[in-house]
Amino acid sequence: MIVVTGGAGFIASNLAAALEERGERDLVVCDHLGDGDKWRNLGKRELAALIPPEALLDFLDLHARDVGALFHMGAISSTTEQDADLVIRSNFALSLNLWNWCAAHGTRFFYASSAATYGDGSQGFDDDGSPDALARLRPLNSYGWSKHLFDRRVARLVERRLPSPPQWAGFKFFNVYGPNEYHKGGMKSVVAQIYPRAAAGEPCRLFRSHHPDYADGGQLRDFVAVEDCVAMMLFVYDSERVNGLFNVGTGKARSFADLASVVYGALGRQPRIEYVDTPLELRERYQYRTEARMERLRQAGFNRPALSLEEGVGSYVRSFLASPDPYR
Repeated sequence: MIVVTGGAGFIASNLAAALEERGERDLVVCDHLGDGDKWRNLGKRELAALIPPEALLDFLDLHARDVGALFHMGAISSTTEQDADLVIRSNFALSLNLWNWCAAHGTRFFYASSAATYGDGSQGFDDDGSPDALARLRPLNSYGWSKHLFDRRVARLVERRLPSPPQWAGFKFFNVYGPNEYHKGGMKSVVAQIYPRAAAGEPCRLFRSHHPDYADGGQLRDFVAVEDCVAMMLFVYDSERVNGLFNVGTGKARSFADLASVVYGALGRQPRIEYVDTPLELRERYQYRTEARMERLRQAGFNRPALSLEEGVGSYVRSFLASPDPYR
């Protein structure tokens, strides 16, 4: 069986869908569903079990002989979460426990890292997973730091040749958009936030630039479709000799103004954009540019081209956001 933590979440539910489409019939999801519509992210899936996070380790111990791979996608992913102790318990301590469990039981282990580990980008966006390279990065929030802390621990364990899973990989996701992100509230992609205003013929709102090198709306991100993220993860899963830390992006940064124009264009409308000040509490920790270096994954053998912004956002808008059933 394959266990996916955070499996009712955005990226993980798309991964679960892709695994099921490939014929996997022993999928186990670990997540809290809450009292909203998050369950709909799994509404079309066949599952062998759905377990709460507090029962995960007991479940793994009970089914140790049956678990072939663990995708650890669950995390507190809010970049504005103020309870750093909670973030560390969820994003670092649990991840380390699962690493150790997989190492002890010979289970393949894949986990979600984040582009937030790169901080302001002054050290670049090279997914060099060596201890020395990772030590140079300075995340800007507790979420990014918690992911970075685990990346660094893994790098040190591997360097010391201490027990490791038979295959492992960490994925540094950049700005992901796509179906099943609707439960994320203010953490939804900018595509999903712009869409209802564009559909209503209203102007969308983007942050004004507070940096002399960037025009309003000219802030740059590596926007990547969730289907491309899943394809990259499954490539690594299928390549049992591939281990390491990998960027998951397109390798091409685009502006927020471009993104807004594509959303409006997919609806046959002219873009309408209003600019508002970036909140003071975010301004000093704001990234003005992210762009994944993708050479490492390409060198490992992944050769599928990423969807362009026009292709990916256009498909998302027309096939999901504008559909009566927006769930994958």
